[in-house]
Amino acid sequence: MSNSLSLIVEPLLRWYEQNKRPLPWRQDREPYHIWISEIMLQQTRIEAVMGYYARFLDSLPDVKSLSEIDDDALMKLWEGLGYYSRARNLKKAAIMIMQEHGGKFPTTFEELKKLPGIGEYTAGAIASICFDEKVPAVDGNVLRVISRVQGSRENVLLPDVKKSVAKKLTSVMPAQSGAFNEALMELGELVCLPSGAPLCDTCPLKAHCTACQKNLTAEIPVRVKAVKRRREDRSVFIITSPDGRLAIEKRPEKGLLSGLYQLPNTDGFHNDDALRAILSDHALSPLSVTFVKEAKHVFTHIDWYMKAYRVEVSHSNGLYLWVTEDELKSAYPLPTAFQKLLT
Repeated sequence: MSNSLSLIVEPLLRWYEQNKRPLPWRQDREPYHIWISEIMLQQTRIEAVMGYYARFLDSLPDVKSLSEIDDDALMKLWEGLGYYSRARNLKKAAIMIMQEHGGKFPTTFEELKKLPGIGEYTAGAIASICFDEKVPAVDGNVLRVISRVQGSRENVLLPDVKKSVAKKLTSVMPAQSGAFNEALMELGELVCLPSGAPLCDTCPLKAHCTACQKNLTAEIPVRVKAVKRRREDRSVFIITSPDGRLAIEKRPEKGLLSGLYQLPNTDGFHNDDALRAILSDHALSPLSVTFVKEAKHVFTHIDWYMKAYRVEVSHSNGLYLWVTEDELKSAYPLPTAFQKLLT
């Protein structure tokens, strides 16, 4: 199969040179820029990342500034991107680069993998794009392209399949390794689409693609998920004090959305009397409890089903942090799950 993959190298590189998008992180080969963009792009669409990327670099232009930023300020910069452990690992890695590498980015695939939050894909992207190391960067786009080219019905969600694709790509990796990796990803983004029909007529690999020739693009790649999702029901309180401040609290330092702020909430759905009893247990005297809206928020393995209640209280308490709307917007990172209840 590696022989057939060798046929895609030249047409793919030619196509990329003519069609690559002028994305901001492609303006240079600075590893800090590539690193930040690749971490942001995990689980997030390019269109959503553009504004965050510019704002992030404006506030944190280099590894040193990232290593020194206050945790809450970092989370505020990341607010809305989700998967907040990515941001925490960015800071951990920046500290390691400062302490163990004298502030200079590691230049090899193996050294890059030792940094927190950097797996084989991100290490491959940085090593190839910035340092010309001939290593692959295999993400979902690449797995989809290669599976279709080879007509493979293997489950692309299995680690062994990903390793096999990486090995095959390594055997055909050209000197322009960074361009080749980016070309595969770009093709998956723009042509060999993840949903809907791929744009085979405009694909530079059409002549070499088994799935296209055998009309199998709707069946390949094969994705069989083994993980069962869990449902959690939550009652969420939008509590306002007499002076108009909103009650928030910090989540635990470990677990889902760790270290971020949240609206007070409790497990399960409850009737009015039960909700008032819960608030009373938290040293609050509710003047009114009014249902506002329902919302669902999807995490990796958990679905939150939320019912939000607006609560007016006669006085604040010492259990919560009471903030103004401006303070919430400027200083306290509130996950999207809770933000959608405030709109």
